[in-house]
Amino acid sequence: MRLRSLFAAAASGAALIVPVAAPSATAAPPGCDAADAEIYAAAPATVAGDPGDLLACRPAKLTNIPGDVPMKAWKVRYVSTDAKGAKNVVTGTVAIPDAAWTKGGSRPTVAFNPGTLGSGPRCAFSKQLAGEYVDMYEGGNLQLFLKAGYAIAATDGVGYLDGQVHTYMVGANAGHALLDIVRTSRQIPGGTLTADGKVGISGYSEGGAAALWGAQLAASYAPELDVAGAAAGGVPGDLRLTAKQLNGGFFAGFLADALVGLNAAYPEMPFDELMNGQGEQAIRDVRGNCLFGTLAVFLGARVENFSTDGLGLEQIYGIEGPGGVTWGEIVDRQKLGVDIGPASSGARYEIGFPVFQYRGWLEEIIPHETEDGTRQAYCAAGVNTTWKNTYPTEHLSTDWGAAGDVTNFLGDRFEGRPVQGNC
Repeated sequence: MRLRSLFAAAASGAALIVPVAAPSATAAPPGCDAADAEIYAAAPATVAGDPGDLLACRPAKLTNIPGDVPMKAWKVRYVSTDAKGAKNVVTGTVAIPDAAWTKGGSRPTVAFNPGTLGSGPRCAFSKQLAGEYVDMYEGGNLQLFLKAGYAIAATDGVGYLDGQVHTYMVGANAGHALLDIVRTSRQIPGGTLTADGKVGISGYSEGGAAALWGAQLAASYAPELDVAGAAAGGVPGDLRLTAKQLNGGFFAGFLADALVGLNAAYPEMPFDELMNGQGEQAIRDVRGNCLFGTLAVFLGARVENFSTDGLGLEQIYGIEGPGGVTWGEIVDRQKLGVDIGPASSGARYEIGFPVFQYRGWLEEIIPHETEDGTRQAYCAAGVNTTWKNTYPTEHLSTDWGAAGDVTNFLGDRFEGRPVQGNC
């Protein structure tokens, strides 16, 4: 199904976010019996523990993963690190197949970041996987990983605790949270994952950007993880290019999510005081809607309409905050493929494992220039990169159309098969 068709249903009033009865979960092992409210409770003023430390968990039944794959699953609450280096608290899901791992060594884990789901607390991937809302579309992708025997450590990303808003498209937040949930997955009472298990990183769209940030940060932030490979598709690697295309278009809701998400990560920067009445309502709309609701509300919206002075994107980029830092500088910090290199290169971000990047031939949301440019930056830096852009699909359907290739790519890396890349 094409994303335009899904969006048309949302815009015409179809109920795509449907609360359902919470499924029952298996009995919690000792030490993993937190109430659901405890998982998502507001973060404390001071966060104790090390990155990846498990703070709370509870068994979950993942009704939005099709196929009835026998598994044990948990919602988790854990420690991570934000873009400024401060500790924060993040939520997510861990799932381990019941079937024994028989391919040698320890069971590998796929660190997974979902594509855009929306910015409000109810949109969290862990809630949607457990059937609390229906506005997600990647259950089938996770089914493939589980059927292949891989565990899943799926982060919600930063900003899904009570009273928060998702820090959408903030690279360091996303990369840290994705790596840290792998650490967390090995601490669950009653879990079976071990520290020597290989790790694959995967995500599409927003999740693709998070996956590449996880790949770029792995060597410096989580050097103990044995990352075997990363797969990232539909990647908005340059937010300036992406924002220019989104502004005033069919998918302007993604731009609204990004603006509010950046403000959530950098609240010291001018933002609320710039808004007119329409802008204030826009912030409430972002915080109150999930994916399809956001797209419907912001259909054709332009950022120029939300500020008292009618500020355009370029004018917003020039606005200074404390210390003379501009919004443009903050946006540029999220750009992928900058200061990267292979292992032992001395680059700021060393990537010592193969990377698979991909996009659909009919991509209509993310500019081809930034997806192709991110791949070119990886190739120019000498990172082992496999690229595929021949899927006969648009944005959303590429996520599903490439899922088999992603599973096979990571499976080959887990089994130690070499890949030369096709730069």
